[in-house]
Amino acid sequence: MIDGSYLEGGGQIVRTSIALSSITGKPCEIFNIRKGRKNPGLQAQHLKGIEAAAKLCEAELKNAKIGSQTIEFIPKKIKGGYFSIDVGTAGSISLVLQTLVLPAIHAEEEVVLEITGGTDVPWSPNIEYFQDVFCRNIKKMGIEIESEILKYGFYPKGGGKVKVKIKPCKKLKLLNLIERGNVKRYDIRSIVSKFLEKSKVAERQIEGAKKIIPKFDCEYFEYVDTFSPGSTLHIHAHCDNSVLGSTALGEKGKPAEKVGEEVAKKLITQINSNACLDEHMADQILPYMALTGDSKVSVAEITNHCKTNIWVIEKFLPVKFEINEKERIISLK
Repeated sequence: MIDGSYLEGGGQIVRTSIALSSITGKPCEIFNIRKGRKNPGLQAQHLKGIEAAAKLCEAELKNAKIGSQTIEFIPKKIKGGYFSIDVGTAGSISLVLQTLVLPAIHAEEEVVLEITGGTDVPWSPNIEYFQDVFCRNIKKMGIEIESEILKYGFYPKGGGKVKVKIKPCKKLKLLNLIERGNVKRYDIRSIVSKFLEKSKVAERQIEGAKKIIPKFDCEYFEYVDTFSPGSTLHIHAHCDNSVLGSTALGEKGKPAEKVGEEVAKKLITQINSNACLDEHMADQILPYMALTGDSKVSVAEITNHCKTNIWVIEKFLPVKFEINEKERIISLK
């Protein structure tokens, strides 16, 4: 049984538990799901991720519905193939993917996902981060993921669509990311809905970022058709041994230039930590590390997300993590 209120107490406990239950074949019951949150229990993005995982591994689901604070997940065999998922809201596509990538690499054949929902929404990594940071870093472990953004979707209407292909990779390579090396290049992407084109929000976000990082090696902006107005900015740094990223959404009343400055400042903070992985990649990499048996990484910050994920992983797998708080290194004992 997994206590969903442990430590950070968010949806990550559900996502990691379902993913690890799928690959280990161990049934799991999760209770107190998001107990301390404003809207406790499962929300649409959690539910759709669970339902998709259930289809992927032919699992039996009990009590899986919006608002449920207790569910049971009883997995069987992980298969491959094509799966269409509609979150039905602006729920985060990238968070749904956090549930599905791990079991998908253990499937019998390639998994193809078409997910409709929010590509760039609050309280979650945006889809650019998934493509440019997450996928690039886990590729070092032998994991091959192709993704295509078919349509962008902002809060509250969503309507974004992403197609993702995940190849099987049951034996992961060891990861030893302690020395980051030099920053080789900076790339920036500014994506803004056409509702805001007259105000030149996309260009202004980039100009704001240039106050902190004067030159970008790859500079891209686009105005896109969306159901809701919105903007997103993503910057990532290619280093000798890893990729670090920083993202933010535009906010009503906040100048676009300010958004750009804040994203660039946050990335510089991550770089100045001399770590290989930024704070968001730090917790996302942990389940994959656990499957190698002997990996270690340096991270910009050891967050409660990290500690919560470690607690969940150790419930499912015969591994023990070690955290060096001073040097910000996470390793397997």
